Amino acid sequence: MFDQRRISLADIAIGEPLPWDVYGEGNRLLLKRGQVIVSMRQAESLLSRGLFIHADEQEKGAQPKQEQRAGAKAEQPSALRFINLATKRLERVLYNFASEENVQAKVLEVVKALGYAGTVNADVCLAAMLLNQGSSSYAVRHGVDSALLARQVARAMNKTEREVEDIMAACLTMNIGMLRQQDQFQARTEPLGPKDAELVRNHPAESVRMLRQAGIDRPDWLEFVLLHHELDNIQPSVEGGIREIPQNAKIVSLADRYTASVTTRKYKKTLLPAMALRDVFMKNGTPSDPTLAAYFVKELTTYPPGSLVKLQSGEVGVVTRRGKSSTTPTVHAFLGPRGAPLSYPIARDTSKDLYLIRGAIPGDAAALCFSLQQLWGSDAAL
Repeated sequence: MFDQRRISLADIAIGEPLPWDVYGEGNRLLLKRGQVIVSMRQAESLLSRGLFIHADEQEKGAQPKQEQRAGAKAEQPSALRFINLATKRLERVLYNFASEENVQAKVLEVVKALGYAGTVNADVCLAAMLLNQGSSSYAVRHGVDSALLARQVARAMNKTEREVEDIMAACLTMNIGMLRQQDQFQARTEPLGPKDAELVRNHPAESVRMLRQAGIDRPDWLEFVLLHHELDNIQPSVEGGIREIPQNAKIVSLADRYTASVTTRKYKKTLLPAMALRDVFMKNGTPSDPTLAAYFVKELTTYPPGSLVKLQSGEVGVVTRRGKSSTTPTVHAFLGPRGAPLSYPIARDTSKDLYLIRGAIPGDAAALCFSLQQLWGSDAAL
């Protein structure tokens, strides 16, 4: 009997020869070493059937001859496509949670796919929080948004790979205890009532209960879910008793609060990114956690990618890349000074006086019609 390891989207390099034989259920050979997966759609189709490699083949990792890749037209990796694919896979797991098998492995596979998206283009990952809201239901998309932001901060803080995994997994599953109710909240226009507030207050503990029942056995992951609505220093622990809230749990909590503040919810006002930073991180005029606040501000900046802004020239555009300072990102202008659409998006250097940013504007304040691919090229192709 061979020792098998399931592979995920993050293990597959589109357009590159496979370094090992790939098997399906029943140890059936599906792809030989050296074959090339040429598109994301092909990879998604194969992964839906379940793919495994033999552990001894992984150790070999032999590179095939150069001529084996001849004639294969490689598809450029797209951060947005990885995000959307990961979101769909997470959606299937969460909405079928009670009957789903191998939940831990499947969630960690989503974590890997989102991590790969971050290596392709971190700015696209941040922009997706603001510009990719139609990719799934709010409940699922919010977990993905939180995981992408938390990953960025955790890596900036040099957290270990295991820590980053647990942080992201907690973000993806923190609201499983009120998943369907969270979707129902989106149809509401009035503030949440007392019963709703009680559900929100109790859902971290309910989420932990459901995760344990599903076989999640990573204590930090469970602890971060339990504490994701808490920022005080001392709180209950999964094992019982009390403990100081770990920094990694605070990363989950702050990512949760920030992404919820900047995305559209009918029953609650949507904040502009800079206002959300102040609302989430400042308490009585001082940061609730100065160290974490500094990292979040550095990664997000005043105008994160995806923000709509008005320039000194009168043009309106979208922030596409973070700059040397928090207030001088690259902006692609879409509307001219008189509000007329430009023929194509024009990159503006906001460190120059003519294109200084006057301020951010709400997403519904400008009638912009564009695809993310127009702004980020193949990194945001669908």
